[in-house]
Amino acid sequence: MRIGTGETVDAAQAMAELGLADRELLREGLAATLLHGPAQRQVFDPVFDLYFPRGVGAPETESAGREDLRDRLAAALAAQDVALMGQLAAEAVDGFGGYGTSPRSDGWSSYQTLERIRPQTLFARVRDDVRARDGSSGFSDRLLDDEIRRRIETFRRLVAAEARRRVAERRDRDELARRAVAPTADRVDFLYAGKDRLAELRRTVQPLARKLATRLAARRRRAARGTIDLRRTLRGSLSTGGVPMKPVLRRRRPVRPELVLLCDVSGSVSGFSDFTMLLVQALHDQFSKVRTFAFVNRIDEVTGLLTHGTADPEGLGAHIRTQATLTGWHESSDYGVALGEFAERYGDAVGPRTTVFVLGDARTNMSDPNLAAVRRVSERARRVYWLNPEPRTQWGTGDSAALDYAGLVEMFECRNARQLGALVARLLPV
Repeated sequence: MRIGTGETVDAAQAMAELGLADRELLREGLAATLLHGPAQRQVFDPVFDLYFPRGVGAPETESAGREDLRDRLAAALAAQDVALMGQLAAEAVDGFGGYGTSPRSDGWSSYQTLERIRPQTLFARVRDDVRARDGSSGFSDRLLDDEIRRRIETFRRLVAAEARRRVAERRDRDELARRAVAPTADRVDFLYAGKDRLAELRRTVQPLARKLATRLAARRRRAARGTIDLRRTLRGSLSTGGVPMKPVLRRRRPVRPELVLLCDVSGSVSGFSDFTMLLVQALHDQFSKVRTFAFVNRIDEVTGLLTHGTADPEGLGAHIRTQATLTGWHESSDYGVALGEFAERYGDAVGPRTTVFVLGDARTNMSDPNLAAVRRVSERARRVYWLNPEPRTQWGTGDSAALDYAGLVEMFECRNARQLGALVARLLPV
């Protein structure tokens, strides 16, 4: 997160007004002054817990038995007593999360704690307790179920925070903050992002597209100014004795470029391709034409499945895989066959005004990479860019043909949404 002087001054003033007595009030005050959006909260909260811990050292209460702790936890969940849940989280980590051979443990694990306490199995008991106390039926049952799940998730987060606090006391807090706190969604590698992170990324498509559209429009305005027209400048300077007081520029005729996407939608790279397709579709108005092709070992046009404003972000990948012809006799990626098929069947999609983006990891499963097909496409297109979600250090390893393709077209490492946004802003034609 980028924290400037203004945010720092605001945070200091908030601390002066709120004081240090109420930890949760201080948390909210710092979040309000330092953060730039709700997506940063998932980073802020764990870091706050490290530097403003709930307590120091082990809890002063004696360790309780597993069943006794589960009984008290069920009562706390039913009463929605967050303070008691925090105390029980500390007891649970102290009693069931330690590992190692030393008397006070070599470390603490939230995963081990939750596996032994298993708070999710208390769901039915908590629901029955709340029903018996408050009474509920029909539609309210569904709301109650969702509320109990949220309470259990709150306890899980408290256990994770307590385990991090214990580890931070024994190890370097700064190092733990860098390594043990999950980054914001835009910094998570596409190849390792889970379903929840990919869903969060899809929600950022429209804001990111608006930002990129503004940048592209500004670039287009600057590019339209053109270069100096020397003849007209000298002719206009005759009235000033040959001094060119007002340079005359050649105005460029604004022409919206064409864009073609070739997207590998197989395996782990499908999340990267889906997000990029949605992003480019949101930028549709910046181009005269956008055509999108998806492939695994065969290629098919999916432009119609990405109709502007109607594409379903959540089900896009599954929709493409069921509606398009993407595989032949096997299910593995075959860049050689797919790229060759594109050059033969869809060669008319590429012209001198076309910029082509290839999205994929360039892993051919030991098949022919078909460099001739890539060469044919690059000769016809204005530009060809390859965005590879794998780290550059892995290019050319195993069945990767990335270095071979990089010898023919410009290839860029594009591991997360932040890199993608920067590359799109820099590479998209004006």
